[in-house]
Amino acid sequence: MNSFKLILFCVAAVILPGIAHAARPAASLQPVAGGMDLADSLYLPEVVVSAKVQREIIPAQTLSGNELKGLNSFSVADAIRYFSGIQIKDYGGIGGLKTVDIRSMGSNHMGVFYDGIQLGNAQNGQIDLGKYSLDNLESVTLYNGQKSEIFQSARDFGTSGSIYLRTRYPRFESDKSHNLRGILRSGSFGLINPSLLWEQKLSTSLSATFNTEWVSANGKYAYRYRRIHPVTHEVVYDTTATRENGDVNALRLEGGLHGFVPSGNWKLKTYFYSSERGIPGAIVNNVWKRSQRQWDQNFFTQGSFLKSVSPRYDILINTKYAHDRMRYLNPDTTLMYIDNSFTQQEAYLSLVNKYALLSNWDISLAADWQWNGLQSDLDGFREPTRYTTLIAAATAADFGRVRLQGSILGSWIYESAAGDEQRRSAREQFTPALFLTYKPLDSHNLHIRAFYKQSFRMPTFNDLYYTDIGNVDLDPEESHQYNLGALYDKSFNRGVIRHWEIKGDAYLNRVTNKIIAVPKGNGMYRWMMTNLGQAEIKGVDLSASAISEVHREWQLNLRMTYTHQQARDLTRRPNKELEKITYGGQIAYIPWHSGSLVAGLQHRLWQLNYSFIYVGERYRSSANTPENYEQPWYTSDLSLSRSFTHDRFSSKLTLEVNNLFSQDYEVVLNYPMPKRNYKLTLTVEI
Repeated sequence: MNSFKLILFCVAAVILPGIAHAARPAASLQPVAGGMDLADSLYLPEVVVSAKVQREIIPAQTLSGNELKGLNSFSVADAIRYFSGIQIKDYGGIGGLKTVDIRSMGSNHMGVFYDGIQLGNAQNGQIDLGKYSLDNLESVTLYNGQKSEIFQSARDFGTSGSIYLRTRYPRFESDKSHNLRGILRSGSFGLINPSLLWEQKLSTSLSATFNTEWVSANGKYAYRYRRIHPVTHEVVYDTTATRENGDVNALRLEGGLHGFVPSGNWKLKTYFYSSERGIPGAIVNNVWKRSQRQWDQNFFTQGSFLKSVSPRYDILINTKYAHDRMRYLNPDTTLMYIDNSFTQQEAYLSLVNKYALLSNWDISLAADWQWNGLQSDLDGFREPTRYTTLIAAATAADFGRVRLQGSILGSWIYESAAGDEQRRSAREQFTPALFLTYKPLDSHNLHIRAFYKQSFRMPTFNDLYYTDIGNVDLDPEESHQYNLGALYDKSFNRGVIRHWEIKGDAYLNRVTNKIIAVPKGNGMYRWMMTNLGQAEIKGVDLSASAISEVHREWQLNLRMTYTHQQARDLTRRPNKELEKITYGGQIAYIPWHSGSLVAGLQHRLWQLNYSFIYVGERYRSSANTPENYEQPWYTSDLSLSRSFTHDRFSSKLTLEVNNLFSQDYEVVLNYPMPKRNYKLTLTVEI
């Protein structure tokens, strides 16, 4: 009862001040949320849609359309490198693990949503974005804090940052009932990568899609390995070699149904991914080749149903079942022979209600239920089960110059583990968020925005139960985010510059109860997980973009980003000598300065794209000592494409040159990245 009263109090505190300002009559609305875009509803003439269209309170960073296609990006991980405030950990090669970190808060604080429903990994909390192709994606969007939308599932309110992947929605010209697109890539690393997309119009209110992709590559590439002694500055290593055991063989299958009902729509998707890959490993102790292997099988089926029950009341239902299996093999007996398998399962159900109190004031209530289970053949592993209930209450009000959005999320987590029948874990957490934007001038499109958000992330199953190092007494990590920013844009009907936009944000993030590994006992060979970590991140994100018409048939698009971060490790450690050199240090692999540039030039059927990424100096440990120093790196990519039009089909041929200047660099220590490499892509659409 006390929890219920607390929710009511917090919601009332946020929404009641809007009553005095909101006095206009209600209008007819069509909801847009949960991956069911308004644009998804505009291609069937039988469906009439009306909607409020307004700028988001906290604008997102988005790559879509030709800009997304123009990047030399093989996967989602490659594309989001061009967002500000993002750090990618790339362990090298076409099949290497790729995870994302937003504003230095840790990859486990990032939510990744696929067509509006979150991708999960209760085992280690990390999503390998290298598995997700761009071939069937319409857009990739990054939100800091959360998406500026209250008509969304409770899980959407629970992350510190989120990436939304929206797959292509079937659209048909008036005289067509199907679309067919084939893509064939080949290039360095022995790459063979065909994909096929089929879209079929079954009726005026029903369509189907099928997409398949196969990736095969040996993963071999030449690299230079050079090491200089941090004290004597003498060259310790300087040699060239070929990266081994980086091969990958992966198959992806996706199928979906898209339908319309009166005043609503629905979507059903099934996804399957299977891969075998080598793990090239780190180059240490003069070992240049590793033999570890990993097999993954990921399956999920999910559905969404959205409907306007009345002009004021809308509902959204999301559901999902996922089954993931991973096998890891280390046959090297000089280290330790390991052959373990892990199986994860997830069931998820969400109901969202939104009600328009007035034309400029909406409220929503979302309830989610989720079950996670993990099984393993690892010796001594206690197979855990987790039940999560989430309830989010939110409101959004538009007062003209000022727009507000507030929410509070209640989380109840119940957990148990096999073989430990007497131990049960129950957690309760409430996390508020408040977003606002202010437009001070009528004659200029200037928006000032700010937000505060509290969130947390549960310990993963590995943190809690992994044999010998897990700690069942771990508390969740907690984060507090503060953000203040501004956006200004302007459009022109004439002249060279047709549109430009500039935006900047200053932010402060604090993470407490951070889960870290510390030595167990007196030796350094046994470790355990504990809540000792503290981190403080101060940063500035800047971005600018412009669209210009250099000539009547020449169009130039520019996009630039810059990030400055001071990410300090404030962890108090049992080892006071270690604490002296780590406390206050820059967090591992977080650069003080980073940025990107994307430029695209189009002339009739030709398109030239250039992209540049810079990552400044950083350290590979919070001990910011000379031996842990990592040099800056940068890379340039170039692509040239030519489109062809035919009576019955269109085609496009693209040549890509990645790492144009053949830079030697590492994103993660001892994981060298490829030098100059090439890719040729043929796309045919019918």
